[in-house]
Amino acid sequence: MALKRYFAEKNNSITNAFQSNMVTRGTGSNMGLSDTLEAFSIYAQATSSSLEASRILVQFPVTSSLLSGVTTILQDRNDGKIPASGSVNFYLRMFNVTHDQTLPKNFTLVASPISQSWQEGNGVDLDNYTDLTYDGTGSNWINAKAHTPWTNEGGDYLTASAYSEFNYSQYFETGTEELEVDITGLVEQWVKGTASGGYGNYGIGLFLTGSQESSNQSYYTKRFSARDSEYFFSKPIIEARWDNSRKDNRGDFIVSSSTLSSTDNLNTLYIYNYHRGQLKNINDVGTGAIYVTLHTSASAGEQLTATPINPVTGGHVSTGIYSASFALATTASTVYDRWFSGSTYYNTGSFSTSTHDPLDNFNIPQYVTTVTNLQERYSDQDDVRLRLFTRLKDWSPTIYTVASTAIQNYFVDDAYYKVFRVIDNKDVISYGTGSTNHTRLSYDLTGSYFDLDMSLLESGYLYGIKFAYYSNNSYEEQKEVFNFRVE
Repeated sequence: MALKRYFAEKNNSITNAFQSNMVTRGTGSNMGLSDTLEAFSIYAQATSSSLEASRILVQFPVTSSLLSGVTTILQDRNDGKIPASGSVNFYLRMFNVTHDQTLPKNFTLVASPISQSWQEGNGVDLDNYTDLTYDGTGSNWINAKAHTPWTNEGGDYLTASAYSEFNYSQYFETGTEELEVDITGLVEQWVKGTASGGYGNYGIGLFLTGSQESSNQSYYTKRFSARDSEYFFSKPIIEARWDNSRKDNRGDFIVSSSTLSSTDNLNTLYIYNYHRGQLKNINDVGTGAIYVTLHTSASAGEQLTATPINPVTGGHVSTGIYSASFALATTASTVYDRWFSGSTYYNTGSFSTSTHDPLDNFNIPQYVTTVTNLQERYSDQDDVRLRLFTRLKDWSPTIYTVASTAIQNYFVDDAYYKVFRVIDNKDVISYGTGSTNHTRLSYDLTGSYFDLDMSLLESGYLYGIKFAYYSNNSYEEQKEVFNFRVE
């Protein structure tokens, strides 16, 4: 699973808008426990030139958590559950709330890091701003927390030019859009922390641009679900996405062809070092280089010449897993791969070769897909590996061959999955294509597979899985649906 979600651990809306009497401003109001967050600007409501605004504060568990039992981004990185910096992207996601108030259009929300700590508070009144900051608890337009005012009313943010790369924005055309902003750079600064030259994590402020907050036009009102929303999939999150797919060509090795580029001629082989069911690094190799030679027999035999270098230099992928990529021109139907470091040989494997047919993909192939090990029910604590069996749709053996000919498990080079909630057809994990490819399937000798973390799904519901295969420059969604329940 190349997806992790981190829920907001505190949030609030702060405002200087007028209360219903149009005389008193709600600068002391707190809405920390409201199920909705709100950003807006209002022009000339109280007087011919009055200005009002609302801003959103939200914070996530990055290096530490305010809540017990919550896993932080740093902890998951240290545990190897998310990749190192440079191999993962972090997205701030917030979800639209439909309401019966006016809705702004053609506006921009800015996402800027907050520069000091603040309190969430216990207020809920998002309409009349009557829930003031009681007992010195909770942030508002004037104060960040008890007896601690903001340096600037409306909150303190790192907006100077030195922080420009960590300030983000999103344009809203209709006003109904969800918020999704790539904040990878800022999250990495938070993970680094002040002791290592990064930033302290005080969360993010969301507000209209300065020109829109001071404009003679109102932008009222954009609302998002807050962390206290009753809807599991609507709460503010930071979503980590990365591509962890592995394409092991041991079951689908194609020898070099003059019709293909040097890149397309490359194949990748993997070896997996298990000890009592657990992956372990090879002791003498660790995370260093490993080498592969190719032969015509298991006892070495003729050594074949690989491209670009012989022996092939491979490397460490993750704990206990190593890979090597190379091109091979040979007429041998079976090739033996010998993995070694120095004078020590660790493993001898084998693979069958096939040749490239230039007309092989002239037509977009049609498939029949089955998830071979899907169960009817899962716990929300399960982390499962699901395996696919995919065959060409037009496979039609005769009565004479059906009993003796095994159905070929077809290797789909570029396949993706999504998960949706059946009751309302809501995509809870969308197809992760494009730059992150975070729902791309892996494959090995036995076929395609992917890992699914059931904790990403709300328990008590039936979910469906669908697949999309990429071929001839287009995505083709498969017709099959595979259902399961999380409890």
